[in-house]
Order: sequence, then structure tokens, then C-alpha cells
Amino acid sequence: MKGLKTLFLATALFSVNQISFADWIKDAALQVEPQTIQLRHQIHQNPELGNMEFNTSKLVQKELKSYGIDVRTGYAKTGVIGVLKGDLAGPVMALRADMDALPVEEKTGLSFASKVKALYQGKQQPVMHACGHDTHTAMLLSAAKVLAKNKDKLAGTVVFVFQPAEEGAADLDNFTQGDQIGSRKMIADGALKQPAPEVIFGMHVISGMPSGNIFYKGGAILNSADEFRIKLKGQQVHASMPWAGKDPIVTAAQVINNLQTLVSRQSNLTKGMGVVSVGQIAGGTVSNVIPDEVIMAGTIRTNHEDIRQTILKQLPNIVNSTAQANNVKAEIDLSSYAGVTSNDKTLTELTAPTLEAAVGKERLHLMENNASPSEDFSYYGKIMPSLFVFLGATPEHEDMNKAAPNHSSEFIVDDATLKTGVESHVRFIMNYPSIAAKVQSDWKAAH
Repeated sequence: MKGLKTLFLATALFSVNQISFADWIKDAALQVEPQTIQLRHQIHQNPELGNMEFNTSKLVQKELKSYGIDVRTGYAKTGVIGVLKGDLAGPVMALRADMDALPVEEKTGLSFASKVKALYQGKQQPVMHACGHDTHTAMLLSAAKVLAKNKDKLAGTVVFVFQPAEEGAADLDNFTQGDQIGSRKMIADGALKQPAPEVIFGMHVISGMPSGNIFYKGGAILNSADEFRIKLKGQQVHASMPWAGKDPIVTAAQVINNLQTLVSRQSNLTKGMGVVSVGQIAGGTVSNVIPDEVIMAGTIRTNHEDIRQTILKQLPNIVNSTAQANNVKAEIDLSSYAGVTSNDKTLTELTAPTLEAAVGKERLHLMENNASPSEDFSYYGKIMPSLFVFLGATPEHEDMNKAAPNHSSEFIVDDATLKTGVESHVRFIMNYPSIAAKVQSDWKAAH
């Protein structure tokens, strides 16, 4: 009975605390809103490509230090870690934002639009925050400020993860050096050690979803992403006498068709989905010569690890067999970008009321299916329970179907949504200690 009484009191106290959270967290997010917007505009106007976020990194460091947060660098070239210890005992928790922009020319017409150009893979390119990483960085900085100001209420330690190169690096071969980029490099460099968080939360703004609304689901929320390169080496010959050579063009056509059977005939689609797409093909110079070589490149996307592994295992077999049938030689290279981004189901279920407190019941949406893009946030979820959610970026009064998508040169984020992101980060941290035992127990049982 004593244990039941203690549990009842703890539950009642938590309910009271939740009410008090509502009183101060929403107010705090509103108070820092002007700063959040200003930071977002500053970062947006001065975008930097993956692995080149030097000035963004300096800005993050300066802001965190001004809040009294311990700042650490030396991770993944430009990555930054901030550590804030609360006044109350509790777990170590992480919040993550990415900082990099894309080689895209901005055509939004915004007053703070980017006019920056920079080297990407050795070529001068226009640069734009076309995926909202400027908002992620600004929201996390403001959440850090709020938490630092209220560390007397904070139970545990917060690790603020500012990660470079989620979109890939401007200065490295993303195909062959993927393990030296982004979240994988942050982890390899020890960014999540001393202290080691036991849970991590991430958020991504998405166009075509209404501002101030949060979208979430347990389990898979984003697809895996792997890339392949295929070189087919034949024998050049005059197009009028193909029997005298070895045709890599016809072979390429057969390879492309046969690759589709990796999904339609070899993957167990009761577990999920898969897509194999060839996005690049090059071969030949004139119409009347069969070339000696064709080069192809493409991507593999799945929402289940078993399907992913089936495709990765069988793809070389199909390509080699097809090439052999045409008396052509094949060279195949595979490169992993990210696994399936999967939300811990216990963490998701127990955090849902906290997300609802941030946006209201009508603005919190449980997704039926995962989204098709990919994220290297997935690597954090391999080492600890993780939760990744989407934050609407398009004003509610606009037609969601007409909003320019992420990665578009006309992609726009509604500044009004930023305060929701700040509040959600803070609420996650304030709520997690009350659910930590259950989350960790279920995680350990499943792993």
C-alpha cells in the first residue's frame, strides 16, 4: 500500500507540474519569439553548405555561451555540443538540430533571401536554406535559452546537438565518404559521450503542412536511403553491326527493368515498401556508334530494414547476371546514407500528451504512413530511444497543395511556426524525466 500511495502522490504531483509547465513554457516561448525569428533570418541570409558551416557554428557557440551553457567543439568539423545541467537530479537528454544549407538558388523574394555562392564539389554554386535547417538551429538555440533561464525547474542534463552536413558534405565524396559526414561523424567523434544521453528528440519543418501543427507516429517515420553506381563495360562497334561488339546500352535497359523485380518479386511487401530508382544514366556520344561503356546511378528507399537488406543483397546479383547474359562486364558500388528513421513506440506514446499540450488536440496529427524522404537522424535512434516529428511550415490559410516543397528554390517557412518548435523542445525535456523509467525499461527489453 505504501508503494501505491507513493505512486499516486507522484502521479498527482506530475499532473500539477504539467499544469505549471503550461503556465510558463508557452509564455517563455512567446518571450523569445522575436529572438528566434531574428536568428532564423540571420542564418537564412547567410547559409553555409555541409561541412562548411563555420560562421553558423561560431554563432551557435556564441549564443550558447551567452546563456551560460557549457560549449564543446571538435566534432564532425563544424559540429557543436552544448551541455546544461539542471538543478534537479534526472536523466541526460538530447535535442538535435542540423545547420547546413543546400546548393540551390533562392527565388523566394524574401527580404532576407540568400545571395550567397560557395564551392560545392569544386564548383561555384548558389546556396540556400531550402530545407529549413535555419529554423531548426534558431528554434533549438531559443529552447536552450529558455531551459538555461529555468534550470531550477530542470531535472537532469540537456545535451544540445548542433550537427553539420545532414544533406551531405560540400567538400567530400558523399558516396565513398559518407561515414565521415553528419550524424555518423558526430557519433564517431564522441559528441554523445561525457555525458551520454539516454534519449534524443528531433524536429523538422515541412512545407505543405499547416503552421503550428505537429505530425508524428510511432515506428518508421522516414525511409532509409542507399545509393548505387553501376558501370557496364562492353565493346564499341558501329551501330549497323551490333553482333561485332558488346552492347552496354541494351544491357542498361535490361538492368533498369530487372532492378524493379527487387521490389515486385523479391521483397516481402507485407512488411513495408521499397523503391529502386535510376536517376542518372550516361553513355555514347553519337547515334551511329554503340559505346563501350554506360554509367548509371540511383537510389534505394525502404521503410523496413528487412526489405532494405534484401534489396542491397540481391541488387549486385541481378546486375551481374544481366550483364553476363549480354556478355558485358559490370562494376557495382553501394553506399549507405541512412537507415529507416524509426520512433521508439513507448517514447512516442508517452510524449504525445506533451506535444498536445504544445499545440492543442486539433493541431496534433497521428500519421498513418511514414514520409518518403530520409534523414541521418536515424543513426541516433540506433543507440538510444528517439523521437522525430514534423512541424508544419505553411501558413494555415494557404493551399497546402500549392506550397513550394522542401528543397525547392521557392521554399518558405512561416515564422509564426517557430514558437511552436521552441515550446515543443522545452516540453519534451521537462516531461521526459517522468517517463524515463518506462521508456528505458522497454528499450532494454527490445534490444
